[in-house]
Amino acid sequence: MFSKLKNDIPASVVVFLVALPLCLGVALASGAPLLSGVIAGIIGGIIVGILSESHVSVSGPAAGLAAVVLSAINELSSFDTFLLAVLIAGCIQVAAGVLKGGLIANYIPSNVIKGLLAAIGIILIIKQVPHAVGYDRAIQGEGESSFFDLLNIMPFISWGAIIISLLSIFIMIYWDKTPMKKIKFFPASLFVVVLGVLLNMLFQHSYPSIAINPKHLVNIPAFTGINSLFTFPNFQAIGNYHVWIVALTIAIVASLETLLNLEAVENIDPHKRQASPNRELIAQGVGNVFSGLAGGIPITSVIVRSSVNINAGGETKLSTILHGIFLLISILLLSPILNLIPLASLASILLLTGYKLAKVSLFKDMYSKGFNQFIPFIATILAIVFTDLLIGVFIGLAISIFYLLKSNYKNAFTIETPMHSGKENLKMILSEEVSFLNKASIKEALIAIPENSTLTIDASRSTHIDYDVIEIISDFISVQSKEKNIQTELIGFSGDFKLSNA
Repeated sequence: MFSKLKNDIPASVVVFLVALPLCLGVALASGAPLLSGVIAGIIGGIIVGILSESHVSVSGPAAGLAAVVLSAINELSSFDTFLLAVLIAGCIQVAAGVLKGGLIANYIPSNVIKGLLAAIGIILIIKQVPHAVGYDRAIQGEGESSFFDLLNIMPFISWGAIIISLLSIFIMIYWDKTPMKKIKFFPASLFVVVLGVLLNMLFQHSYPSIAINPKHLVNIPAFTGINSLFTFPNFQAIGNYHVWIVALTIAIVASLETLLNLEAVENIDPHKRQASPNRELIAQGVGNVFSGLAGGIPITSVIVRSSVNINAGGETKLSTILHGIFLLISILLLSPILNLIPLASLASILLLTGYKLAKVSLFKDMYSKGFNQFIPFIATILAIVFTDLLIGVFIGLAISIFYLLKSNYKNAFTIETPMHSGKENLKMILSEEVSFLNKASIKEALIAIPENSTLTIDASRSTHIDYDVIEIISDFISVQSKEKNIQTELIGFSGDFKLSNA
């Protein structure tokens, strides 16, 4: 771990500078105390960094969980009760890792995963618009939807916040087209945070009418002792049914996001090093147990920080661990400086993050793949935006399964219809796998065979044919083919299929 210090130390500084505003921003988007985002980043860096087998993956609070956390805190009504759910979720992840559950991500269709990420992007955008314009009234108040609440923003906007947000978004969009992109120690996210602080100081001094109200600034408590940093979970809520539902939701979503990000990170790692997904689940689970105990929001592997780590030259997990130590130092020593940051600056970072998750090109790409991919994708998005994340994923899965069954229904066989000597000679070629789900389509095809024809049923390519299908073919040979004077020949039905020519 200490063999690449000259690479890992500079990379850890770059990752820290990117992670700090993101930790604050994700906590803001989650409706949690801003300090909880930094605590999660510290634990993700140090504890998960030590336990994980991945050399370059960086863990911390993720934008993908912001919608889950926001709704969970509202549902459980208190942050300390929510922390208990985070702790339980961590225990579930550890158990899943021990039971070799790391392969679960392989069984989630990509259209549902992309729909999940796009929905999170849309929710991020909706939730951050009020902060971007200096209006922090609670979103989704009683009897209101997010969309309706956005309509009420205009009379309460802050022009100072709007100026900072627009400039920040503009700079981040065009950052890679400027010479500044070559300065690894000064990423775009850090630049817009510094810019927001300086602009607000200018407003306060020269244009006080548009200066940002203190309640629209970061508010991290000053360090006055170890107890001032931590919020502890409410263990008295252990019997609360809703706590366990929230814990299960967090465990599922955090595990999926971690496993998908781990696979993505391995693909961009120059050395293509592999890490055990089961070990990663255990590491993330332990991290979430500590995060719940210490007052942090949920942790996952994060692709943004991981890719920054790789691009900055990180070679071992020492860079991940050091970035967590730097985050710890920042809240111990820098809280007065951090409290100068406008929430509009953090909201701008999240708005752009949300757009990247739900960009227009993604919708075009999914549409081009056909309705069997596009419909589950759109259904997942709509269900998540208008209900909640877990229900949305289940709806997307259900629709994907419907299209899978529909495809399976159609692809059980093909029929060739060449003409031979003036008499129709049909050939039904069965596919490799023929299940009971195909029996209806096969039955319909056999009924449609015309009288006085010749039919060859070819199972030579099949490795499995359900008994239900064998029974239908057997009934056709013994009854219908004789009644309609259809000459039937069977190919490949010997052995396990136990059918022979009539």
